[in-house]
This record gives sequence, C-alpha cells and structure tokens, in this order.
Amino acid sequence: MDKSVFLKHKNGVGYIILNRPKANSYEINFMKQLITVLDKAESDNDIKAIVLKSALKKFFCAGADIKVFEANSVADNKILVEHAQKAAYKLANGKKVTLAAINGHALGGGLELAMACDLRLGSDSSYLLGLPEIKLGLIPGNGGSQRLIRLINKTRAMELLLTGDTFGAQEAYRLGLFSHLYKVDDFEEKVTAYAEKLSNGPSGAMMAIKQCVNKGLELPLSQGLELEDKLVGQLYETEDAQEGLKAFLQKREPKFK
Repeated sequence: MDKSVFLKHKNGVGYIILNRPKANSYEINFMKQLITVLDKAESDNDIKAIVLKSALKKFFCAGADIKVFEANSVADNKILVEHAQKAAYKLANGKKVTLAAINGHALGGGLELAMACDLRLGSDSSYLLGLPEIKLGLIPGNGGSQRLIRLINKTRAMELLLTGDTFGAQEAYRLGLFSHLYKVDDFEEKVTAYAEKLSNGPSGAMMAIKQCVNKGLELPLSQGLELEDKLVGQLYETEDAQEGLKAFLQKREPKFK
C-alpha cells in the first residue's frame, strides 16, 4: 500500500502532509492513513498544534476519487464516507488546535476537511474552492453543509451549496472562510510562524476555547455561559495560568508548559 499521508514534527507543530498525486483525491486507504496519522499527532505530547497541508503544487485536496467512487458498490462508498466523516470529526474535536494550510484547489471532501479544522490559512493565488456535490446529484457528506453555514453567511452558503459553484482565495478570505491570506512567496514561512506561535500557547486554555466555541454554537446563551464558567474554573489553578499571571506582572513573555 502506497503511503499518501505523512506526519512531520518541528518546534511543537505536527505537519500532516497529503501526498497522493495528481490531486490528493482520496479513497479508503488514504482516509485510513489520515485517521492513523491524526491519532498519532493527537497522542504526541510534543505536538501542540496540527497543520494539515499538501505536498502537491496545484491541489490541497480534490475530494473523493470519483473514478474509485463510481466503481465502488454503494456499501463501499458508505464505508469511505464514514472514514472521511471520522477524519473530519477528529480535526474538529481533538484537543489540539488544527490549521488547514491551503495553497491549491480544495474541492468537495477536500474543502470539508479544511472546514473541519479550527482555522484556515490561504495562499493568495489562482486555485479554486467549492462544494460541487450538487452537480453529481448529491450533497456534501462529510459535514460540509453544516460547517459552511456556521463559518460564513447563511444566504451565501445556501447559494454555494445549491449551485456547486467554485470561488477563489480572495472570496474565501472576504467570506471569512480564511483567517489570513498570505502572498505566495512567503506562504510557507507565514504558516510556520503562525502555527509555532499557537504551539507556544497554553494547551489547556486553547482546548477550553475549542470546547467553548464548538459546543457553544449548539447551546442557548445561558448554557454556553455555564460551560465557559465551568471550563475557566478548571484553569485557575493550573501551572499555565499561574505562569501567565506572573509573566504579566513581571512584564515578560510567558513560558507555558
């Protein structure tokens, strides 16, 4: 079995690298590898932040391999979708901050993986993004419809889902899908610096932020406030909180554990 997903670790950041030419189109083995690598990164205490990126120049991920999908039985395709859903769930709900570094086409299931990450960083170049499943008589199956309406304006999300139209990096940034849009020449450098900055943060507090934001979206305000109060209460006596207060009073950068 060819290796299509790799994990590299540097300065507290785990880089999950997709490398299945020509377009990082995935099938079942690709998804199994991605899930295994996500679990490895999640369990490595030296990794504080995770970056999902592509080794290919033109593609981040083009989604499911349509030739494989068409040749599969319905049962096989359901298993593939279940694995893709599991990978997206792990990106969204793991304890560590996840970033998608996008500098190539991100379509269908590829964009769904990116949207499952906590943040998306884009390269300002001429690739396309979109959820074209409607053109196949389908709808997104890995959380695309639900995550898109939570990330951008509902009306625009509805239009993109109903038409399957693609859009560019500038539009993704304007819509708020991208947190930052970097110039092509320094994209890798900017992504690395951003990820390492996050990796130096207080892991417990960042995990709490993920819980507050992700769960809070599903809760009435009163319950969201209760969740926030519960989580901040658990942080007061941690070493990181004590270090943060000391560093503030001593006017220095904190050194979180």
